[in-house]
Amino acid sequence: MDENQRNEIDNELLQKFEEQIWNKIPHLENGKIVNPTPLVDLTEDLKECAKKVYKLDLDDKNLKIYGKFDSTLLSGSIKVRAAAHIIHDAIVSGKLKGNQTVIEATSGNFGIALGQLSKIGVNVVALVSRKLQEGVFKELRNENIRIMDLDMDICPAPGMENKADELAAKATAGNIRSQLSELGFNPEIFDINIQEIESLLAKQDIINLARLLAKIYDLFCPKQYDNELNTEIHRTVTGVEIDQQLHENGDSLEDYQIVCSFGTGGTSGGLSQYVAQKYDKKSIHVVFPSPGQDVAGIRTKAKATGLTLYKPETFAAEHEIDYEKAKFLLKFFVDKGHDIGESTALALFSVIQMVSSGVHSKFVVIVADGIGKYKKNFEQISKNQVPITISLQEAASIADDYDRIIWVHTQYTPKEEGIEMIARSLGVDKTKISIPKARTINDLLSTQQIPEELNNELNGAKGKALLVCMAGNTSLMTAQVLASKGIVTQSLTGGITNLPEGRGKNPGQFIKAATE
Repeated sequence: MDENQRNEIDNELLQKFEEQIWNKIPHLENGKIVNPTPLVDLTEDLKECAKKVYKLDLDDKNLKIYGKFDSTLLSGSIKVRAAAHIIHDAIVSGKLKGNQTVIEATSGNFGIALGQLSKIGVNVVALVSRKLQEGVFKELRNENIRIMDLDMDICPAPGMENKADELAAKATAGNIRSQLSELGFNPEIFDINIQEIESLLAKQDIINLARLLAKIYDLFCPKQYDNELNTEIHRTVTGVEIDQQLHENGDSLEDYQIVCSFGTGGTSGGLSQYVAQKYDKKSIHVVFPSPGQDVAGIRTKAKATGLTLYKPETFAAEHEIDYEKAKFLLKFFVDKGHDIGESTALALFSVIQMVSSGVHSKFVVIVADGIGKYKKNFEQISKNQVPITISLQEAASIADDYDRIIWVHTQYTPKEEGIEMIARSLGVDKTKISIPKARTINDLLSTQQIPEELNNELNGAKGKALLVCMAGNTSLMTAQVLASKGIVTQSLTGGITNLPEGRGKNPGQFIKAATE
């Protein structure tokens, strides 16, 4: 596409977009935000939850807690705000035409939001990880998105960046080439660019892979991870919208703390800018899951570091929250009829912690999405009496309670040095550690069925096993699948790269690519 063609606006696409998408989401119109999402008073429910679930009495606290329910938005999440703003800008600037395809790397919600484009005839390709929860995959498919399912996370494991693994990169490149061909893309173009593609895959850089594919196939990539429009929409609309609603209640955002989770940094960045510019203060509290925990759609603090839109200097505070504690809050609020997702449970739990410590008394919590996509995991909350994740210190203290310590990963396996390091860290003999084939774990996560090889390892007299992986993500997903089958396992938080002997070292010293 030459520059003149690129600058021509597709007016037919613009009209469809504005009628079917833009006019249904919050936006500025004649100096006022139209289509605002509900701002709901959650004060009494949070007090009741604190008392019944966590045995904390907050009745004497002068509190006001609002939930900003973006779970009610088109596509079910806050991500439609940024997605619509970026796409609208692309159409009016001539960067996106109706005959083009949109491609992006996504952990779920942004891709689902882009899926709205299929309703106006625009094709969307989402690069996703099979680590996504089953319900997220279902919603992506429901939006008629063309999915490219990868064997690696959108966020690479700590320390694996820049540690090229040619075998894994080549295998994944072959998988992507096959899927692109099935989607109708010319594989010869892929082959011409194979060296750069494999280089990105070796670094597990799926974000820039999406951008490269957009470039070589003349697609449009929203670049959500460093697109300033992602921030701008929350500065110019979301912040104004919350303030507008509080003023209607005789209040002001100047007196409130805002609590949100971190995915790309757009929400926290835009709201920080709004509050700083209007009230000259910092009042954004950003919550992350504890290291090694996998909470749908958001990042741990370690994985936020290095992203363009991660600007902690603009926040009032950052909070790392243990999801194993917050999940009981999730159950309480969902049972009360509130449509909140996993990340909102972390945010509300952080509010309880702050209030209990006497820090602040007025909060607006961003309800980024709802429970629908996470139903399968949610159903396990009341069933699991044993915490599904466990710290090294806790695991080492009850190591004798496990039948086996089982390594689980779809691409990597520990060297002898790695096995010995796991054994020393847990205080067990290395013969207690099992190393199933990588394809066995791959089959488990792909089919949600337990392969015979793994089933044999799980049939112990004590009825419990400890799962260990690279950084805690694969082991957590494995534990969740097994929990759905009634099998009790625990995932070691942080994985092998977070063991004392492994921190700060090149994982290649104790990990190698799996060959089977």
